[in-house]
Amino acid sequence: MAGSSPRADAGADAGSASTGGEVGPRQVRLTVAHVNAWTVLRIAFLLSVALGVVLVVAVAVLWAVLDGIGVFASVNSVIREVVGTESSFDLMDFVGLSRVLSLTVVVAVVDVVLLTLLATLGAVLYNICGALVGGVRLTLTDD
Repeated sequence: MAGSSPRADAGADAGSASTGGEVGPRQVRLTVAHVNAWTVLRIAFLLSVALGVVLVVAVAVLWAVLDGIGVFASVNSVIREVVGTESSFDLMDFVGLSRVLSLTVVVAVVDVVLLTLLATLGAVLYNICGALVGGVRLTLTDD
C-alpha cells in the first residue's frame, strides 16, 4: 500500500474487523455540564433585539395594509353612525401610525429586557441543576 499512512491502514482494519466488514456511523456520548451565563446573556440579547425589530416592522406593515384597504375608515364611519353625526370622534386619534408604533417600540424594549433576563436566569438555573445531577447527556452521530 504505497502512499497510505500506517495509522489510516490500522484504523481501517480495526474498524472493519470490529463491525464485521461494514463501518457504521461513529457515535460520541457527551454531557453538557455547564453553560456560560455571560454567553447566554449576549446571545439572548442579540436574538431578542432582532425579534423586537421584526415585531416593529410587522406591526408597521400590518397597519399600512389595514389602512390601505380602508379598515380604519370603515370602523370610523360605523362609530360615527352609532354615536351620531355631530360627534367629533376620530379613530385615528387612537390608532394612528405614530401611536401604534410608539406602543410597539415600548413592547419590543420590554420584550428585549425580559427575554434577556429569562434566558440568563435559565442558564444559571441549568448550571445549578447540572451541578446536582451532572448535566444533559447527548449522543452525537457522525453520518
